[in-house]
Parts: sequence; C-alpha cells; structure tokens
Amino acid sequence: MRYIDPNRLKLLMGMFYVTGSVGIFMGLNSSPQFTVFVTFMGVVNIGLGALFTFVFLIQRDRAPDKRKKKKKKE
Repeated sequence: MRYIDPNRLKLLMGMFYVTGSVGIFMGLNSSPQFTVFVTFMGVVNIGLGALFTFVFLIQRDRAPDKRKKKKKKE
C-alpha cells in the first residue's frame, strides 16, 4: 500500500466523520421522502471515516529510499 501523509489522513478522517454525522442527523430530522437516502449516505461516510482510521493505525513510517543513500568508499 502506498504511504499517505498522516496529516492528510487525519483531515480525511475528520471530514468523513463530520459529514457522516451531519448527514445522519439531517436525515433523521428531515422530510420523510429523503430520510432513508440521506441517513444511508451518512452511514457510508462514517464507514469511509472508519476505513481511513484503519489505514492511519496500520500504516508504518516512511522507510528511507535506499537508492538515494550514498555509498561509503573504503
């Protein structure tokens, strides 16, 4: 898996959790014809936030690039 900057992951996590919770709140308090759809989209956003949280927790630190390392002359 490609390395993703932790600050970017935190931003994505926050964005998905906030929009998901707002979507669930608005879906449960809106007109009856859009209730299920908006609530479902909120749950999808919460799931995406959980996915990015999982990636954030299992990601390892960036390994130094071995190709750019200078070789010592002996």
